[in-house]
Amino acid sequence: MALELEREAQIREVLSSARTVAVLGAHVEPGKPAFYVPDYLASQGYRILPVNPGFVGRSQWGEPFRASLAEIGEPVDLVDVFRRAEHLPGHLDDILALDPRPRTVWLQLGIRHPAVAARLVEAGIDVVQDLCTMAEHRALGLPAV
Repeated sequence: MALELEREAQIREVLSSARTVAVLGAHVEPGKPAFYVPDYLASQGYRILPVNPGFVGRSQWGEPFRASLAEIGEPVDLVDVFRRAEHLPGHLDDILALDPRPRTVWLQLGIRHPAVAARLVEAGIDVVQDLCTMAEHRALGLPAV
């Protein structure tokens, strides 16, 4: 049964078990969280699949940018979202169309959308809202994967 994850043990499990992370809204500018957070995750051994239509034709973290989640075409463990809350309903169908579906969708620090989170949980996908993957990984003292 999918849940909205909030407890430390749940967050630890997500970050310890994930290996492939699709980063929705990934960026190429080093000063943006959508760059330096996935950059940190890549340095910790996670495979990062960047998704942002504005950077198609470029690569980052050893992977080409995809225009949408639909272009990934392989399983991902975690979808790490760097998009404003008002844009999340527009990504819901793409997330639900992933096959297989990701185990977790993580809405980064400052991003919360209760209706989208409820739909994801209803569809069997765990959700983390309003937390930073990098900050949580560091705070939990997790080793590289």
